[in-house]
Amino acid sequence: MHNPESLPFVYLASRSPRRVELLSQLGVACEPLPADIDETQFAGESPEKYVTRLAREKAQACLQRLTIEQKAHPVLAADTTVVLDGIVLGKPDDDIDARNMLIALSGSLHEVHTAVALAFNNQIDVVLSTTVVEMMTLTEEQIERYITSGEPRDKAGSYGIQGKAGAWIKRIEGSYSGVMGLPVFETAELLRKANLAVL
Repeated sequence: MHNPESLPFVYLASRSPRRVELLSQLGVACEPLPADIDETQFAGESPEKYVTRLAREKAQACLQRLTIEQKAHPVLAADTTVVLDGIVLGKPDDDIDARNMLIALSGSLHEVHTAVALAFNNQIDVVLSTTVVEMMTLTEEQIERYITSGEPRDKAGSYGIQGKAGAWIKRIEGSYSGVMGLPVFETAELLRKANLAVL
């Protein structure tokens, strides 16, 4: 049971341990309440609009599961997508899909969009963080060893910057935590706006 006298508290519409970790870095306690929604991209929908819509829909889906008492606390949701040449690369279906994504990302400049939604006091605010990532050119052996590690499985674009694939990232322009799945600065801004005590 959450003690309101302690840390600021949110319900997190995600099962990502990385997002829990990044929230704790901000001094925010959370209870994960994953929201399973249809993540199909609409025809003609831009990657930015797509990721923003999913974050909002996850927050709404989580909100609907809360009791009146629980609604005294905010719901935080996020969605991350990797975009190469305007094409959204989601989580891989299988190892073949992961291999194809990593081959495409090898030697590339690509974008990572993370949208964060905060539902509180009958409104939902959404912010978008976009980071440009430059990945080195990968050998076939590097890709195969990475796939064998199992790390690509639940990651947008089939890689995690905070894991082994961090050794492949030459540079980023933007938010490192955004590439991980929760941009700390933008999230803190949302929480401050809702008068939640973060630094």
